[in-house]
Amino acid sequence: MIQQTATAMPDVDLDADVPHRLSSPFTEWADYFEKNLERHARLDATIPWQSTTPLSAFDAAAIARSLQRFELGERGEGTSLRAKARLLDDPVYDTTLGLFVAEEQKHSALFGRALERFGVHPLGAHWSDAAFVRLRRLLGLRTEIMLFLIAETVALEYFFALERSDDPVIRGVARRVLTDEVEHIRFQVAQLQLFFAGATTGTRMLAAAASWIVAVGAATVIALDHGPALRIGGIGPVRFWGKGLRHFRRALRSALAP
Repeated sequence: MIQQTATAMPDVDLDADVPHRLSSPFTEWADYFEKNLERHARLDATIPWQSTTPLSAFDAAAIARSLQRFELGERGEGTSLRAKARLLDDPVYDTTLGLFVAEEQKHSALFGRALERFGVHPLGAHWSDAAFVRLRRLLGLRTEIMLFLIAETVALEYFFALERSDDPVIRGVARRVLTDEVEHIRFQVAQLQLFFAGATTGTRMLAAAASWIVAVGAATVIALDHGPALRIGGIGPVRFWGKGLRHFRRALRSALAP
């Protein structure tokens, strides 16, 4: 079973890049992620892990099945992402991505602990995660960041739904993840604004069209695959689909604004 301490911080030297910080556009983001370490400890301590679930067996199983997919998706080490980013030769950016990936892994650990509370094992693999990972690894850094933006914006409404759960642990985990995801979306937007600086209108339009295709597919998969968990949180699949894509549309407009 996944334990609370299973996710270790990646080897990131927070001081080695000091000479570069003044010139890197990611300095503020590196500072933000570093300061999050203490905040996370405080937030994690508020989750009432020892409480018993008030959910019915059916509802608990539905949420557990849903969390299994998200636990798997957040578990990655970001190896491909960071390898591409190192080509930019910006140590601060590399540090920032390492801290970002560590936060995603913390989410996986939280989901894993919630699964353990339900007596459910994490998944070893799932087709949706495998497809998403393969797509990310085949493409360049800019496209991989766009895929992160799609995943995080579309899933935002899912965590709002979990936050309305009757289970205090599920509510606490969802609230904890939401505090990160909102800022993660801003981080993806900031990266894309930088990476699309100077891009032609045609390039931006092509990127928007391609990303919309993926976003619609991602929203559809979540709506269909996680429908029971969404309903427990008070939102049907169709309404989730629309709201998820509206979150994406707002973020995409900001990311691709000339």
